[in-house]
Amino acid sequence: MIYWNSFADFIAMGGYGLYVWGSFGVTALVMLIEPIAVGRSRKTTIARLKRQLRAESRSKEA
Repeated sequence: MIYWNSFADFIAMGGYGLYVWGSFGVTALVMLIEPIAVGRSRKTTIARLKRQLRAESRSKEA
């Protein structure tokens, strides 16, 4: 088990703190952004499919 003498030692992670906390930060950021990006993509795809369906139904009527 690893024990730290202070909170600063915990944050420093034996000299690897920047890598460790940077990795956690990037992962958290991606986990926050991904659902937003998927939702926007879904909305865009549904709107595009609705437009396509309307255009196809109009061409069949003419």
